[in-house]
Amino acid sequence: MKTIIIGAQGMLGQELVKVFENYQPICWGRAEIDISSREDVNKKISEAKPKLVINSAAYTDVDGAETNRDLAMKVNGYGVGSLAEACKKVGAILIHYSTDYVFDGRKSEGYKEGDQPKNPVNIYGESKLLGEELLQKNTDKYYLIRTSWLFGKSGKNFIETMLTLARKGETIKVVNNQHGKPTYAIDLAQKTRELVEKNLPYGIYHITNEGSCTWYEFAKEIFKLAKINVRVEPVASEEFPTAAKRPTWSILINTKLPPSRPWQEALREYLK
Repeated sequence: MKTIIIGAQGMLGQELVKVFENYQPICWGRAEIDISSREDVNKKISEAKPKLVINSAAYTDVDGAETNRDLAMKVNGYGVGSLAEACKKVGAILIHYSTDYVFDGRKSEGYKEGDQPKNPVNIYGESKLLGEELLQKNTDKYYLIRTSWLFGKSGKNFIETMLTLARKGETIKVVNNQHGKPTYAIDLAQKTRELVEKNLPYGIYHITNEGSCTWYEFAKEIFKLAKINVRVEPVASEEFPTAAKRPTWSILINTKLPPSRPWQEALREYLK
């Protein structure tokens, strides 16, 4: 199955390249394809004629999106629509990743795959929701995977931020009123492959590690497993004003796939 991985240099992209290694994927980054350009997307996909396209490219700067709305919409929204359109023309399956931020975060019990996303609380969420809508409008052969709180071996992530702060030996204040599910990039990549290998029905899937927590609880577990003695103080998000508002409850509930391992177990492996 001729496979293209877009965003191959990113945190998730690098894991996808390893997991799909025996597919001998064509790996594209920004230099190879500009997903914000409909013309470039159409040209590159029609020339390559893949059977499977995995799009892990995204504009991920949540706060930056508040002042770079056009770019976020081009990459996360219209770019996904262009990819879907191009994939449909060549008969390719498109796998695309979205986010818990497409929801407004008011539902404390969490969100299932069939729940209708609405009223994202920030521009990043709006751009990802536009991508979801254009994906579903422009092709039928898609896997739309929503995930959350991603961490992995490359790139910036919450765990590395906490470990860096711990080295300073000062009290660390961490938000305790935002709830979500941490997800290990390796586990997400492996579950993605399962969707393809098992030829599962097209549609929306929620893939995260199991168990939910707040950022404060996540930080406490990081220090516990890393055996670092540091004082961690829970605070409300209002104490850390950011350009973009964050949803209070963004727990993604998986009702379609066998559950992934608990996030604590994945974290333990990451720290090793």
